[in-house]
Amino acid sequence: MNKSTKTPHLSLAPQTAARDHSVTLEDRIYQDIYDAIMEHRLPPRTKLTEQVLCQIYDTARHTVRKVLSRLAAEGLVDLEANRGAFIASPSTTEVRDMFELRNILERAVLDKVGRVAKSRQLASLRKMVAEERQSYLTGDRPRWIRLSAQFHLALAELAGNLLLVESLRKLVSRTTLMIAKTETQGHNICSFDEHDTVLEALENGDIAEAQERMAQHLHQCEDRVLPDAPGSFDLREVLGKNG
Repeated sequence: MNKSTKTPHLSLAPQTAARDHSVTLEDRIYQDIYDAIMEHRLPPRTKLTEQVLCQIYDTARHTVRKVLSRLAAEGLVDLEANRGAFIASPSTTEVRDMFELRNILERAVLDKVGRVAKSRQLASLRKMVAEERQSYLTGDRPRWIRLSAQFHLALAELAGNLLLVESLRKLVSRTTLMIAKTETQGHNICSFDEHDTVLEALENGDIAEAQERMAQHLHQCEDRVLPDAPGSFDLREVLGKNG
């Protein structure tokens, strides 16, 4: 990733570009697992065994536990008593409920942003969408997914309510991990086109249209949710190559 590229500071995960000497091992493990989840190399219900992660990264158990706690706070990992950590796997009912709640919250976001946002702030989102498109076209899937999710949080940030942003963060993370890896029959996965239509309506001062476009976008996202994908995955095979 080009370090000179700037995007709004709000993010779901540390930037992958930060794999330099200043990055802690904790951050590196977090980023490796985050990318593996979002690329569906570690699908829902995969068990993240502490001992195996310690061996892969040659680190202490407390470091691994801190990483798993961070991922759990983002909604990407479920910590189950006496069983361990698993990649989150929301039920069909939970997915439906999460998207319904996202629609309610993001409708409120657009109502506020449409009334208070300045043109330069919307321009920063326009730049983010352009970067999202470029990442998709160049095959940088982790960055594309990250920017696609960040768009919704950056939009919420413009509303000026940090509690709202934090409420959306887990919903965005947890729903994003369920989005299908590849395009399905009759569904376009190019989220940046849908984001563009939301921004266009905001730039035109049409809040109702922006809300309608967002509702359509979230509906499309819900339709792209992966079905359950049971199976066994070797953490060493998936994460060991990142060492």
